[in-house]
Amino acid sequence: MKNKVCCAFGHREAYGLDQGQLQVLLERLILTERVSVFMTGAMGEFDKAFIDAVCLLKKKHRGISLIWVKPSFSASLNTDTAVYQGAFDEIIVPEESDTAHFKAAIKVRNRWMVDHSDAVVAYVYRGFGGAHDALRYAVKRQKSIFNLAEISS
Repeated sequence: MKNKVCCAFGHREAYGLDQGQLQVLLERLILTERVSVFMTGAMGEFDKAFIDAVCLLKKKHRGISLIWVKPSFSASLNTDTAVYQGAFDEIIVPEESDTAHFKAAIKVRNRWMVDHSDAVVAYVYRGFGGAHDALRYAVKRQKSIFNLAEISS
């Protein structure tokens, strides 16, 4: 049986995010949708909340993994290994984003995450920005989408 994958996107600022609601949603995805792999870009407040929630669930559910999808290789991969090894089971740098122009790398990485996911958890409350663009792309790709900014409002 294929592992189901969920990626997450949100604005840098996660005003009003209900951490408990995020935790409940992720656990529901584990139990009912059989999601066992979670991916994040690890760039803002929502991503931090997502990482914290997945780390808590990893203690409760065996076989859950958390992957950091970086847009490009950086020297910090060699110097900050303790940070990476603490929360993440794997770090991926997609070739498509690593070879893209640096101004486009994050957008390319986000599309890669959507293309390699079954579900998308989001916290998108503005009609612009990288998280908004990623969510629009996920809609176009007909992914299962859970936007906590809409659920909580």
